Amino acid sequence: MTETESLPHTEPPDPEAALARAQDAAGIGLFTLDAAAAILRPNPAFCRLHGLAPQDALPLATVEALAFPEDGAALSGHGPPGEAVYRIRRADTGAVLWLRRTLVAAGGGWAGVVRDVTAERGHETELAEREQHYRALFEQMDEGYCVIAFLDGPHGPSSDYVHVEANRAYTQHAGIENIVGKRLREVVSADEAEGWLALYGEVLRSGRPIRFQRELVATGRYLELSAFRIEPPGRRQVAVLFQDITTRKRVEHLLHAKTANLEAEVTAQRRDRDRVWALSPVLKAVTGPDGRIAAVNPSWTRALGWPAAESLGRTLDEFVIPEERAGLSAALDRLAAGTQPGRDLELELTCLAATSEPRRVLWTIVPEDGLLYGFGRDITEQRHAEEALRQSQKLEAVGQLTGGVAHDFNNLLTIIRSSVEFLRRPELPEARKARYLDAVSDTVDRAAKLTGQLLAFARRQALTPETFDVCERLRGISEMLDSVTGARIRVVTDLPGGACYVRADASQFETALVNMAVNARDAMDGEGTLRLRLDAPIALPPIRGHAGAAGAFVAVSVTDTGSGIASADLMRIFEPFYTTKEVGKGTGLGLSQVIGFAKQSGGDVDVRSQPGAGATFTLYLPEVPAPADAPIARRETVSGGGAAALRVLVVEDNLEVGRFCTQILEDLGHRPVWVENAEAALTALAASPEPFDAVFSDVVMPGMGGIALARLLREKFADLPVVLTSGYSHVLAQDDAHGFDLLRKPYSAQELADMLRQVTET
Repeated sequence: MTETESLPHTEPPDPEAALARAQDAAGIGLFTLDAAAAILRPNPAFCRLHGLAPQDALPLATVEALAFPEDGAALSGHGPPGEAVYRIRRADTGAVLWLRRTLVAAGGGWAGVVRDVTAERGHETELAEREQHYRALFEQMDEGYCVIAFLDGPHGPSSDYVHVEANRAYTQHAGIENIVGKRLREVVSADEAEGWLALYGEVLRSGRPIRFQRELVATGRYLELSAFRIEPPGRRQVAVLFQDITTRKRVEHLLHAKTANLEAEVTAQRRDRDRVWALSPVLKAVTGPDGRIAAVNPSWTRALGWPAAESLGRTLDEFVIPEERAGLSAALDRLAAGTQPGRDLELELTCLAATSEPRRVLWTIVPEDGLLYGFGRDITEQRHAEEALRQSQKLEAVGQLTGGVAHDFNNLLTIIRSSVEFLRRPELPEARKARYLDAVSDTVDRAAKLTGQLLAFARRQALTPETFDVCERLRGISEMLDSVTGARIRVVTDLPGGACYVRADASQFETALVNMAVNARDAMDGEGTLRLRLDAPIALPPIRGHAGAAGAFVAVSVTDTGSGIASADLMRIFEPFYTTKEVGKGTGLGLSQVIGFAKQSGGDVDVRSQPGAGATFTLYLPEVPAPADAPIARRETVSGGGAAALRVLVVEDNLEVGRFCTQILEDLGHRPVWVENAEAALTALAASPEPFDAVFSDVVMPGMGGIALARLLREKFADLPVVLTSGYSHVLAQDDAHGFDLLRKPYSAQELADMLRQVTET
């Protein structure tokens, strides 16, 4: 049979019929209209929209009767062609729908499309109501409000602004009518305009809101104002909220001008103010422009121990430690001269106490009427608590690192101790002696490598950039990450086959990786998968609004399976001291070190995350040519043994320890079967045709731990002896071996043999 004969003949699909079915399924009503006969021919979707039973033809009057007359002709040819929006009342339920009709002439008649736009009309109505509510609130405000937009003019960039919006209270407070559309220089003098432009221009440039008081000379009004920038900055707009305080300012000036003879008239008013002065827990001091103290409140004496009589007349810097006096004097001079940025000054100072240790005080100093008003808050205990917190965090990090390192070293010591014990046997063949000697030598090398990594990580001397293979460095650091992240986090590396090189500070590179790994560990709550991936060469993409680069870069990504990062936090996570962790669980400095290192090395760091879907941090560093020489990795091999008296299932995730433990058991005459995790152990027990005599399992493993495995085996195989082994585990530290036989690392071959004999003979 030929190829042509084997293919059945099929008719091509009707595209118009397929389109009609799709439109009907989407709820789009279609119809044709014979205006002369007043007959409408709808599709089923049209009938469903109007609450009518599907039919091929309908009288036009039947459909028109469902439409609201006040909305105009709905479907008749007398209506306007094109689009129209109208309401109907469904024939079946009486529900009111908004429909959008499109009507076009077709073949002497009309054809049209009808869609349900009720939801769209609802949104439009809601927006209109919100706009009306905002407008009503805007117009009924007691305070004056306006929005100004900066303009470039003949006096230079941003040398004028126009009032684009103002409420009715603007005229009441500012005394200027019909301000909308007017420019600043149209309503005030050139000198006064420069002052307003300077104030609002700083708000526009810095984005920092301000509160201030200023006279509007053009109308003689004194105003209390607050201003903030309207985002985004490209709009060049500032919003101003203000009220007329002319009366209040006049009263204040009159009070300042009165002589001592008027003090009796204001005694009652001063009494309340004096109570606040006396009872406030805040340290208060009033000084002249030169910093000479004119008044202190009782909290000054309570906090620092200096009586008012010993404080008045002395300068403020006399109560500050010598190291900080120069900075305080310079700041007070700027305040007195009016050159201090902003209205007030904040300083954290170490103040001398009369009868105790110096106190740490956070001062806010405000100039007013030729005097300086200082308000201080004693934060000594707060700073002590913060320092204690930092120390506890350091201790916690050291504890986590040393605990993990102790576990790794115990694994190495187990190999060394057992090898030495076998080497002491005089009947041991030379081949086995050589193998044990090689094992000891290689284990010592690995221990030296681990200590070298720890010393490099902990060193503090000045460091310089160097060219190194990122791939090889990642292989080395991944071993140390097991100690940092904990046993329940699986560290997976995805590295290319070839080497790729960067020029950077190797120690800071390792520190950045550890910081990202610790951040991932905390996000996963100590359990999950941490993946290290290396890609090279790739271009640097645009990051956080910065342009990318087309050169060759190395990308090291750290991906976790944790809780992810909220979008509101993504732009702030690299800020120093910013942290979303609970108090005591993070200083907020780790990721700031990462981005600082990346920038100093000519690269950058990016983050991609969604809440609940983990996070990926990618460190980009410029790739450099390979140096003349490159290190060669060394692989280890371990040989097997012979027959055995006991069949032992060994559960050990560490490759070297698992191989060596199997070798010991073979030399002891047993028949070991080695698996790398608890899940594989359960599978081996279920599938083995020959029963096992004992299970020898590590405690700390990824996934199911040794204790959980032992408990499960106790339920399923009550007569199967289980021996646990561990050098370090927080679980064992809390409750020893949880009722199971425990062989602590490092153990010797004889200790292992004795333990197996003990559990199998009892």
